[in-house]
Amino acid sequence: MRVRNKPWAAEKLAESTQYVVMEPADWKGKWQERFGNEQPIHVEIGSGKGQFIVEMARMHPEVNYIGIERQTSVAVMTLDKMIESGLKNVQLLNTDGENVADFFAEGEVGRVYLNFSDPWPKSKHDKRRLTYKNFLRNYEQILVSGGEIHFKTDNQGLFEYSLASFSQYGMTLKQVWLDLHKSDFEGNIMTEYEAKFSSRGDRIYRVEAAFPKKAAADSEK
Repeated sequence: MRVRNKPWAAEKLAESTQYVVMEPADWKGKWQERFGNEQPIHVEIGSGKGQFIVEMARMHPEVNYIGIERQTSVAVMTLDKMIESGLKNVQLLNTDGENVADFFAEGEVGRVYLNFSDPWPKSKHDKRRLTYKNFLRNYEQILVSGGEIHFKTDNQGLFEYSLASFSQYGMTLKQVWLDLHKSDFEGNIMTEYEAKFSSRGDRIYRVEAAFPKKAAADSEK
């Protein structure tokens, strides 16, 4: 995502402590305290300009949402949407999503969303894809037993790779959409990228994949 640099963005994020968590590791295992309730926590890794995460928070007040976006000049656009919305069930982390296990305790997250992640098309870069096995291991660690990843992309190659990666990891592909916008799926919230791609007729792919249930001994640790 190419966005004009906003030299003032970092300062604005740092000042917006109602919505932005500057030291997310400090809240590891305590995110429900941050929100002031015991609602489930859903995390979007790569929240972009924030349309998806803010609209999900608006539609589902019974869930707490956390968007993670590493690009400061992009994250500040999400912040603007959060401020305008006035919602209390959404927070923002301006950091790299590959470090999620540093920010959330084991089983603290109910669901992970990956929307239009960088496809890293060269095979030598496959370890950078957010559906690579090392990332899956981190997601599994922070998710509840049997937790799910909901993944959307316009990139067929990345989608096929991700389906294989999920399956090889032992995940269950609960539902797969090969052309989301021509399906009967209800409640879809489009990201900015999705709106752009679908408007020009590009196919949107989606999958809901679940990790195996954790053994009782593991879940009691």
